[in-house]
Amino acid sequence: MNFLTIGHRGVMGVEPENTLRSFVAAQQAGLDVIELDLHLSKDGALVVMHDTDVDRTTDGSGAIADKTLAELRALDAGRGERVPVFEEVLDAVKSPLQAEIKDVAAARALAEVMTRRDLVSRVEVSSFHDDAVAEIARLVPGVRTALIASRYGTDVVDRAVAVGAATVCLNIRRLTLEVVEHARKADLKIIGWVVNTQDHLRLVRALELDGATTDYPEIKRTGRFTA
Repeated sequence: MNFLTIGHRGVMGVEPENTLRSFVAAQQAGLDVIELDLHLSKDGALVVMHDTDVDRTTDGSGAIADKTLAELRALDAGRGERVPVFEEVLDAVKSPLQAEIKDVAAARALAEVMTRRDLVSRVEVSSFHDDAVAEIARLVPGVRTALIASRYGTDVVDRAVAVGAATVCLNIRRLTLEVVEHARKADLKIIGWVVNTQDHLRLVRALELDGATTDYPEIKRTGRFTA
């Protein structure tokens, strides 16, 4: 089985999350896929940040949607890093990407980039929002999609199937064998998040998941030897 290790916002356990520095470090560590988050700035730029506001991850404050790209660029995103736009990440690393979209508007902006740069084979699109997954699938024929869930039951499988997702990305703290079996019956791949300890890694391997999202590059090395 090809077990995927996915770098969460790069390697956010050791580098400033969702920065070019973090993404390059994830690639150098040999992680199979790099996960990132997308929002739209006030002027429509597809920026890479997790929260709806800049308070936690930069030296600024306020909502991303209220700031222009230039205003976001002026912020320190950690260790002197700047808030990147999606296309900068595409150019900075060669790794496959998992792009999490936070709303339908970001889905439309991402669809334009994916179509223009022919990214269907390189970029998987994920979201907590069913409508965003459905929208990107409508706009980008052949796109691979994943539905993310934190609080869920077996219903997450039915939701994923309904929007055409091939993968579910699930909070491992709530993962049960029942959910895994239901997902397998629907031919869905399962990724567990966030896997930062050996105990969590043993759990995802015991449940025979397809991969793990992690904050730390060490999971890549130890994952090969954990059965």
